[in-house]
Amino acid sequence: MKKGLLIASLACFTIAGCNNNQSQIEEGQKTDRIVQVKNSTPETETKLSARQISQHLVSLATSAPNVNDATAIVLGKYAIVGIDVNNEIDRSEVSSIKYTVAESLKADPYGANSVVIADPDTVTRLKEIAREIRRGRPVTGFLDELAAIVNRVMPEVAEEIRRNPEPTKTNDEKLNNEEQQQLRDKQEKQSNGHLQKNE
Repeated sequence: MKKGLLIASLACFTIAGCNNNQSQIEEGQKTDRIVQVKNSTPETETKLSARQISQHLVSLATSAPNVNDATAIVLGKYAIVGIDVNNEIDRSEVSSIKYTVAESLKADPYGANSVVIADPDTVTRLKEIAREIRRGRPVTGFLDELAAIVNRVMPEVAEEIRRNPEPTKTNDEKLNNEEQQQLRDKQEKQSNGHLQKNE
């Protein structure tokens, strides 16, 4: 009898305990909790091949005014972009065009570390190298020549444009005091008052 009473008591406590636990679970489900999580949507990053990147850089370069054609060779995160401009254009304008192309490349993640070249002979050689690479010849076979090309010319490097160097005072000595003041006023007006804040 005592055994039966003990078993019945244990059964009641067990049932009551499980029932109590069930009500806590139901209460937990009824209360809404705000949970903050980071964006868990996986972002697929498409990696472009060197050929796709070079085609992209060529399209950026040729979108600049007065650029007839362009070629690009990609070496990891670096690129050499050769632009073909009209032979009739003045040399100072060619430098301006190179700068424009470098500006458009620096805004692009694939073109930020690009070297822009406009020398006709060098651009022709870059086109030949790019053609050989497309035919399957490894880029490593041209590394020394590409390094020499970059070192030989005075390129517009897109990464250098990104830096904000302090203005030099070399040309200020060529201006008299009145011209210097006019220049400062003009620069101040064009900077919307930011020059005074930096000085």
